Amino acid sequence: MASNNIKTTYTADDIHVLQGLEGVRKRPAMYIGSTNGTGLHHLVWEIVDNAVDEALSGFGEKITITIHKDGSCSVQDEGRGIPCGINKETGRPALELVFTELHAGGKFNSAVYKSAAGLHGVGASVTNALSVYLDVTVFKDGTIYHMRFENGGHIVTELEKIGNTKKHGTLVRFKPDPTIFSTVEFKRDIIAGHLKESAFLMKGVHFVLIDERTGDNEEFYYENGLVEYVASINASKSPMTEIADFADVDENTGISTEIALQFCYEDYNETILSYVNNVRTKEGGTHEVGFKTGITRAVNDFAENYNLLHGKKLEGNDIREGITAVISLKVPEKLLEFEGQTKGKLGTQEATYIVQNMIYNKFTYYLTENRDMAVNLIKKCLDSQAARLAARKAKDEARSAKKAKTEVILSDKLTPAQSKDYAKNELFIVEGDSAGGSAKKGRDRLHQAILPLRGKPLNTDGMAISAVLKNEEIATIINTIGAGFGQSFDIEDIHYGKIIIMTDADTDGAHIQTLLLTFFYHYMRPLITSGHVYIAVPPLYRVFKEENHKMKQEYAWDDEGLEKAKKIIGAGYKVSRYKGLGEMDAIQLKETTMDPRSRLLIRVDIEDPLLADSRVSTLMGKDTTSRKKWVEENVNFNEIDTFMKEVK
Repeated sequence: MASNNIKTTYTADDIHVLQGLEGVRKRPAMYIGSTNGTGLHHLVWEIVDNAVDEALSGFGEKITITIHKDGSCSVQDEGRGIPCGINKETGRPALELVFTELHAGGKFNSAVYKSAAGLHGVGASVTNALSVYLDVTVFKDGTIYHMRFENGGHIVTELEKIGNTKKHGTLVRFKPDPTIFSTVEFKRDIIAGHLKESAFLMKGVHFVLIDERTGDNEEFYYENGLVEYVASINASKSPMTEIADFADVDENTGISTEIALQFCYEDYNETILSYVNNVRTKEGGTHEVGFKTGITRAVNDFAENYNLLHGKKLEGNDIREGITAVISLKVPEKLLEFEGQTKGKLGTQEATYIVQNMIYNKFTYYLTENRDMAVNLIKKCLDSQAARLAARKAKDEARSAKKAKTEVILSDKLTPAQSKDYAKNELFIVEGDSAGGSAKKGRDRLHQAILPLRGKPLNTDGMAISAVLKNEEIATIINTIGAGFGQSFDIEDIHYGKIIIMTDADTDGAHIQTLLLTFFYHYMRPLITSGHVYIAVPPLYRVFKEENHKMKQEYAWDDEGLEKAKKIIGAGYKVSRYKGLGEMDAIQLKETTMDPRSRLLIRVDIEDPLLADSRVSTLMGKDTTSRKKWVEENVNFNEIDTFMKEVK
């Protein structure tokens, strides 16, 4: 049902043009972040967001996404349908404006959309600009309208009426341009993860994913929304509390807030996911500040009222250890303020006080109504505080004595960097002594440290912390990074601006990467979320020949690069296929994998927190059946080089 404050009519004159479409194909990363797989899927999100905005405003309860066999993708909604009349301001069809002009849309009109994700209005036009073709069909006012664009937004079929209908909504089908993107293969699990996230945030709306390539269909629908979202994130954890769900609407601003949260045992991280109008605010913002302040006040005030603190006061970090919280705000357009085009951080000042007061009042009542649980929670917070203070005391004592008596030099294989400018320093965690030796010789002594691994690290998923610390490899990594671990981990104390995992380009190397990332994910997650963890990408080939008593050589990271290297070197070339880092001498390793001027690194990030948690549990957990099923469905062992091509 449509909102009472939203127009049920949506006409051509509701489309407002701010500026024309320019330069998208020339600089696509400015609009979608990158031209790799992440940017590719961003094209889908932009069209899906438009469909979500219709459902968010109360129009349509089903959104269908189809991955077609020809590499195209379509999105169909049951909304009001994009207006197809002539826009008075420009004299052009409104449908044409939406798909050919930046900042053209109805999101700027609060009478059309009370709150919307796609406020900047660049989505549909950018997707069109970066596609081989985009075909749009609108079902509106009893008529079927159609328009087609090709080669980056050029009109090949003017707006036309092609029939009558009783349906309403919009169908957009597009095929990404392979000359722009490094890969144009849509990943079903990535799209599924995004739709699942959207379904959690929009209870009552069905999201259907159809993959014509495999014949798989999947539907996402959640009656309990955020409660089921938190339950899904914590599926493999040990819950301490039930999932609490709070909601409220501020009468003065119209901002609505919903928060679901749960505390878990043996979890040293806080997982706080925030959204505004269904857009993930990865960098937080005013709503997260309000949440943290409000819940800290609520717990401290409750504990003091019941004399549970004995003169102490809990800090926010002590309280939030082990918490999983999802914060979802709906903010009217007139108050909506993001920091930057990516909408990664909310800047709306009113949200701070609204969320703070809401969670303080409702969580205080929740604690009072569940006193036994509240007492246990306070005890857990006090234990966290004690552990944090003990860790800080030990660290301060170690610094003052310039030698930590509680720590042991766990490995004599670390070759440290000479500089104390930690932000510029890099730690290479290297597979094997042979590669470690070459890395030591080829490194920049001032800023690069080398730590060779002795065998494979421990799988830390689901393992007790006492067992983790007994493992020499893991203990050495903790000691080397220098910022503690788990609850005591302090990102401000890290000794390296970059932690670089450097392994062979084979299955063993990939396994080592996964084991290390699992450890960082569980015990040093801020390393990942703050962008300090990287994967080094060594070349697969060296093409060379001796010419005029000089060695001429080129490196290649994939088969396409190999063919280019052969042409550069010319007739008489020879090819070396690297089977491991140990086959490179120090100069080769430096030139290809360590020198910042020529190397290739992958920065590790958590794009989809729900998918990340699921992957860690599936690949590293004890459920061998789930792991085997995922590997069989997602890994092609006959095409090892495919991964390298995608990375490149």
